[in-house]
Amino acid sequence: MQSVKTLFLPAVLVLLLITGCQKENSTTTSSDARAAFTGNWSVAETWVKYSYEARIAVDTNSKTGVLIYNFAGIGLSYLPAKALVSGNTITLDPNEVIGNGLVVNGSGVLSGTSTINWTYTINDGADLKHVTSTFTRH
Repeated sequence: MQSVKTLFLPAVLVLLLITGCQKENSTTTSSDARAAFTGNWSVAETWVKYSYEARIAVDTNSKTGVLIYNFAGIGLSYLPAKALVSGNTITLDPNEVIGNGLVVNGSGVLSGTSTINWTYTINDGADLKHVTSTFTRH
């Protein structure tokens, strides 16, 4: 009887160890959709009719936010535009004020891994401009 008790306890411990250890899923994907948007981009835009560079970085103060430097070609001396990412869509914060008082509204859609197609408006207080632009990853 003593030998059955002696074998039972180690057997239970081994069983608990085996069932408690499961292989982790090796196909885990990044849950942060912002990673697909971050980086340096060349921009071709309709309202300014020239190309410029923009940079998108993760907003560390937000779980889904990004910062877009030089959005609408306003220059790097201004604060970046703020936007939110959901899946393959990037949306400017509503009535985002950039540059020297420009109000922008709109969004872009990531196509593949290297193109964002944007549609948005820019209001300078006198005129409302409808803009389309294409961001192409470097």
